Amino acid sequence: MPGTLEILIIALVIVVLFTANKLPNVARSLGRSMRILKSEVREMKNDEQPVAHTND
Repeated sequence: MPGTLEILIIALVIVVLFTANKLPNVARSLGRSMRILKSEVREMKNDEQPVAHTND
């Protein structure tokens, strides 16, 4: 489990790599990607559920 110092160093590296201008865009893009992923997983689960067949 990373300690406080490691988390601070990682956060600092992220801020340096993605300047303050780019961070909101990166966060927005990550949020959209997560929303799409959750939607696809939910749809896959719905597809796996058995469908009641009727004998016509």
